[in-house]
Amino acid sequence: MPDGILPPTETSAPELAAETADSRLVRHVRRNLVLWSGGTTLVILLILAAALYLAVAGSLASTATAQLDNRFDQVKSSLTGERPGPPDEGGPYGFLFGGGGGGTIALAVDQDDSVLTQRGFHLPDGLPDMDAVASARAHGRDVRTASLSAPGVGPGGVSATTQTPVRILTENVQAQGGETYAVQIVGDRIAEQRTLDVMLAVLLVGGMVVVLVAFGFGTVYARRALVPIRESLASQRASLRRQREFAADASHELRTPLTVIRSSVEYLERHRDEPVATVGSALEDIDDEVRHMTAIVEDLLLLARSDSGAVALEHVPVDLGDVAADGASAMGKPALDRGVLMVVDPQPAVVAGDPARLRQLVMILIDNAIRHSPADGRVGVAVRAETSGASLVVEDDGPGIRPEDLPHLFERFYRAPGAPGGGTGLGLAIAAWIVDRHGGRIDVSNRAEGGARFVVSLPASGGVAG
Repeated sequence: MPDGILPPTETSAPELAAETADSRLVRHVRRNLVLWSGGTTLVILLILAAALYLAVAGSLASTATAQLDNRFDQVKSSLTGERPGPPDEGGPYGFLFGGGGGGTIALAVDQDDSVLTQRGFHLPDGLPDMDAVASARAHGRDVRTASLSAPGVGPGGVSATTQTPVRILTENVQAQGGETYAVQIVGDRIAEQRTLDVMLAVLLVGGMVVVLVAFGFGTVYARRALVPIRESLASQRASLRRQREFAADASHELRTPLTVIRSSVEYLERHRDEPVATVGSALEDIDDEVRHMTAIVEDLLLLARSDSGAVALEHVPVDLGDVAADGASAMGKPALDRGVLMVVDPQPAVVAGDPARLRQLVMILIDNAIRHSPADGRVGVAVRAETSGASLVVEDDGPGIRPEDLPHLFERFYRAPGAPGGGTGLGLAIAAWIVDRHGGRIDVSNRAEGGARFVVSLPASGGVAG
């Protein structure tokens, strides 16, 4: 049976509240991480999309403006006499197919606002754009976008007016005769606008897909990234719970000897005039309880120092067989007093560790076995060398360990129902700590013939934490 005091307590209301608060905090952090991830992706996509859209729009506008400039050069050549043909005969005016300025309409406006264009060519409504002409006369050159109205056919064959996007270049030219003309070149932007609309739709749809994917991956990675935080919060809650239980159990364990000491002192005060021989039992009680309290305080101090990392262990070659024989020899009298036969079978097995702590480990396991063995029972201690190190086996003839008690054996102050008294309730917790600091493991099971078996496995070297 295990050493200890109280069974584990159920989760209290404050602990449930703390767990709920931690869960709420984790959800809040996860939501913020997802929002930051998706929001950052959205901002980056908006910046890239805007830059791409502006770059493409600028490139298309530059290409279209170069086409207008090409057509303008033709008209300018006609007006300045560089190309034969009088301005009123049409020539470069009107609509042009093919060439560098193909697909554009050219016209000129004189100082009297009369329009020069190709004979028989009907200008679309809205041309010339007199606002552009006025701007060109004031500044020399004007480039703008506009929409021209044109007749068309709507749904159901009904006549309707459509709006055609165009780019208009207007620039002043001084003709050969000295007269100044405002030459206006008009090019449609249908293909350009369609290209920009398609690109905008692709950017919007693609951006939405990317943002949704980013939110999805952000949710997954945020959940994974918060696993250590969640585990840390759970570990902190468990640590606080263990501290509260530790303090409560320590108070419970110390209360009994203090009560006995106080009762004995009161008895001595009531019989202060009697000889010592007549009150010797009270003195013995005080001595026993002081020893018991001293053992508890020493164990508590050791565990407290171990929790803070203040206990340093040696790291030297140790023959575990010699250590086991020495520890078993020290436990000979308690075994004899209880009528328990102790059989020790140590074989040489060298491990790296702290001799004093390993001896303490052996004595804790033997003491636990003795206290749980019946009179005329047997406690076996064996040490064997293994390929990876050494093993220490301590077994007894007691009633064994209940399955429900196995998970709690090495908890501080845990005591199963019916456990014998006399221990501090901390022995197996200290044993587990010693094994852990030596880089080993400790296992416990029930023997087929009855009783418990503790098996400690220690590495040959390199397993001690300083």
